[in-house]
Amino acid sequence: MIVRRFLLWARTANAEARAGGAAALAGAYLRSGMAEEERSEAETALIALVDDPSPLVRRAIAEEVAAAPRAPRTLILNLIADQGDVAALVLAHSPVLTEADLVDAAAIGDALAQRAIAQRPYLPSGVAAALAEVGLDEALVVLAGNRTADIPDFSLERMVERAGESGELREALLARSDLPAGLRQAIAAKMSDALASFVAGCGWLTAERSARLARESTERVAVALAAGGEDSDAPAIVECLRLHGRLTPGLMLRSLLSGEPALAEAAFASLSELPPARVSALLRDRSGRGLKSLYRKAGMPAALQPAFAAVLAALNEAGFRRISGVAGIDREILRCVLIACEGLEGPEGDALMALLRRLDAEAAREQARAMADSLADDAALALLVEADPSLLVELQADEVRAAA
Repeated sequence: MIVRRFLLWARTANAEARAGGAAALAGAYLRSGMAEEERSEAETALIALVDDPSPLVRRAIAEEVAAAPRAPRTLILNLIADQGDVAALVLAHSPVLTEADLVDAAAIGDALAQRAIAQRPYLPSGVAAALAEVGLDEALVVLAGNRTADIPDFSLERMVERAGESGELREALLARSDLPAGLRQAIAAKMSDALASFVAGCGWLTAERSARLARESTERVAVALAAGGEDSDAPAIVECLRLHGRLTPGLMLRSLLSGEPALAEAAFASLSELPPARVSALLRDRSGRGLKSLYRKAGMPAALQPAFAAVLAALNEAGFRRISGVAGIDREILRCVLIACEGLEGPEGDALMALLRRLDAEAAREQARAMADSLADDAALALLVEADPSLLVELQADEVRAAA
């Protein structure tokens, strides 16, 4: 009887009063001990109020029932059929919604609805996959930032395929600790390409120069990712590079010159279709015969073989460890390669020497930058000690404790 009186009253009440009454009715349905008949009437009344012309009424109902496990499923489905913040509120919180409900809502919802779904805690993989396939860019950014969402690897790849030009999405994806190494490499390549296009478009560099800088940046990232990740990272990065036409002999040479052979080994294994263990053994054959066989089977350019032979000879001499201990291209190894290749003649020899000299210039620049940072740190420390001599005693004590 109370519900019927409420519906009669609602016909003439203003929007704000109706909203307050609707919220009270929803709260009573969820939390009071209504008789079964009254609960049925209350549910019917709430569903009817979804058609109220004022969004205030629908919003009031949504705020009450959005997070309630006992909310009527029919009411919840009617609310998510709404538009704007009413549907978004329910989509973001309702435990009543099933995975199928969320997938359907993602397919037909607007940007606000998709964002609401994307931010749900512990989002199931099926819903994440649906969003990756149809979600708008802003929803994908929210999804990428949802650390509790179960996003399959293929869905992460699909997000990059569909919206990889979005800087916000790239940033959100790169912040994920579970991002596959191959995909991280693909995103890094997109970032380098975007920067190169911007620089060339502004006229700051020629298109050729900006493209070379982008390629070199991508190569440095690839070598670092392959060296610093799990054992399976290098093959995944290599396949990503091959897929996008970025696996070059120059990149493989960079990997070896950096004293980080993981990427080069994975590349030789992929190109030659030999087992990784076999490739590793051939590269470590001090006689050099293993490299000749592997190089030919991998279809590598003959002009670069002297460089590969020289760098592998240097690495084998050092036990396949970095010689200088400095990150980036190892100039000690590179010097051995330059000496071995300086007698090469013809256009191909000239091109190889030009590549090696560019790498040497890059390594010298990185070395100078590191030294400048170190000198600046020393100068800053000297100023601090000058201002507070007791600091020197503390630093010396720290060194003694560290040595012990």
